[in-house]
Amino acid sequence: MISPLELTLLLLLASVVGVVLFRSLNLPPMLGYLSVGILIGPHAFALIDAPQRVESLAEFGIVFLMFSVGLEFSLSRLRAMRRIVFGLGLAQVVGCLLATMTIGLGLSRWTGMSWQALLALGAAFAMSSTAIVSKMLSDRFELEAEHGRNIIGVLLFQDLAVVPLLIVVAALGRGTGDIAAALGLAAVKIGITLAIVLFVGQRLLRRWFELVARRRSQELFMLNLLLVTLGAAFITEQLGLSMALGAFVAGMLISETPYRHHVEEDIKPFRDVLLGLFFVTTGMLLDPAVVLHHPFAVLGLFVLPILFKLALIVGLARAFGASGGVAIRTGLGLAQAGEFGFVLLNLSLERGLLEPVVAEATLAAMLLSMLAAPFMIQNADRIAMRLSSTDWLAQALQMTRIATQTIKTSNHVIICGYGRAGQNLARMLDQEGIAYVALDLDPDRVRAAAAAGESVVFGDAGRREALTAAGIQRAGALAITYANVPSALRVLSGVQELNRALPVVVRTVDDASLEKLLAAGATEVIPEIVEGSLMLASHMLVMMGIPMRRVVRRVEEMRDARYSMLRGYFHGSDDEGDTDGERVRLQSIQIDAQAGAVGKTLGELDLGALDVAVTALRRRGIRGGEPGPDARLRAGDIVVLRGTPEALADAEARLSARDG
Repeated sequence: MISPLELTLLLLLASVVGVVLFRSLNLPPMLGYLSVGILIGPHAFALIDAPQRVESLAEFGIVFLMFSVGLEFSLSRLRAMRRIVFGLGLAQVVGCLLATMTIGLGLSRWTGMSWQALLALGAAFAMSSTAIVSKMLSDRFELEAEHGRNIIGVLLFQDLAVVPLLIVVAALGRGTGDIAAALGLAAVKIGITLAIVLFVGQRLLRRWFELVARRRSQELFMLNLLLVTLGAAFITEQLGLSMALGAFVAGMLISETPYRHHVEEDIKPFRDVLLGLFFVTTGMLLDPAVVLHHPFAVLGLFVLPILFKLALIVGLARAFGASGGVAIRTGLGLAQAGEFGFVLLNLSLERGLLEPVVAEATLAAMLLSMLAAPFMIQNADRIAMRLSSTDWLAQALQMTRIATQTIKTSNHVIICGYGRAGQNLARMLDQEGIAYVALDLDPDRVRAAAAAGESVVFGDAGRREALTAAGIQRAGALAITYANVPSALRVLSGVQELNRALPVVVRTVDDASLEKLLAAGATEVIPEIVEGSLMLASHMLVMMGIPMRRVVRRVEEMRDARYSMLRGYFHGSDDEGDTDGERVRLQSIQIDAQAGAVGKTLGELDLGALDVAVTALRRRGIRGGEPGPDARLRAGDIVVLRGTPEALADAEARLSARDG
């Protein structure tokens, strides 16, 4: 048996190679993880013969993923989705159960399966992959889209439905008649848990995070975040619910606090690494020998459930008011099998409801469907437009609505995102008589704003068709008002393709991605934290009697220099809790009389090669700003450097090194 260190190194090496390979082929990285799991698992090369050694750790990947998904929601949004969760979700699960039993009983002459076995099989088929689907929707920025909300709503109900389904399957295996009592107890547990977490936890969590944040310790904040996430997962698991449900609720509660964006950035490393580990362990479950020995059975159990679930969900989504294109996208997102289906399948096997051969073939087919899921979701738009004649019309109508707002205008401003920043910008433009059109993906916000007469339409600014319909060729400027760098880069790519000369202003939280956004085509990048400090300084200068004209000139100098004079800061112990993610710092270094740098010019020292800038030079108490490369250092000089901690350490070593 390999040691824990060897196991970790093997997983890391295999994952890196797999992801690099699939990225090179422009395929989703999760397929790399799944393929790696198949190859190193016990059924192929058997490099890892005991997947259960990493399964418990890998489950945390789903926990952190659902926590991140919860951050995108709020209590008000969940209430608005109750029709989807308890309507469409319930109909989907019940529909899968009834259909599997009906079809199975009709074929019982050949299959010989009892209704108990068919019920267990239907329960497994009813589940969809929370991990794969949520990750794909998040990466594609489709959580806010109509089909994205439908999918997440159904997945939430499936998480709730796992508990009663496990009770029913276990009771059927024992042959007991107390199913009703067990289900009633589970319903009470679910009700009490959600009531406590949602109503009591909301107030408690906000106050607790405020208390922790006041300590201004990044380490403490991270420990608290892990405690809350895993604690919520633990509570729901102890009450018989899924850990993912507890993590989702915890994320949803934190989304109501001011710490949402900070939390989202902190949780990403844990989420992505552990989620990759989850996909690896999932791939280990697939036994290629089962596929080779029972190819037709696996193929049938792979194709038929996907087609049936797709048809069922499309029909149900249409019945709940979705358009044809939205219904097809919803069906494609939920047609695959899911992680909880494995749990139900294993329990059915343990209770003797399913024959081992049937269970193995079903497991193989379910894993293959999960491998196919990324391809189905990636091509959902293309499939929807091909299968739904009305989807073309819906897309055309959406583009027409956008084009209608701008068809008679030119030199207008396109506002991407109509949140608070977008609305404030729109009001100021309106006051100056400048036309604008805003694109937003929140249908409720668009509906309310449009009803108030504001020029906002539903549309994804990341799609070139939407930008074209918004009149990007005639526009005077474009503003990206939401702080999401990957999405902003997608919009900038479209702008560069359609109208490279168009001025674009981008909003960000900090200046960590400033150069990346400028390189992608942004004309101006507005970092909130840096701009806030600039406004603070300007107000203070005015209060201290500095003439307004001079203050304005100073501010303009800072902005013209792309905030270079403001970038970086002298790091202190109370900066550990900063939420801006800034790594560029300032550091003062005194030149010792014995240092080899004495008598050399800054050009000779070539600190720029270390990615360090000299912002000031202080000599005999007199400070000079931004000395040139000809400035020669003397003993006792204090050099002020700007750079990352690593680069500053290298620069200090070069300045302090002694000759000989």
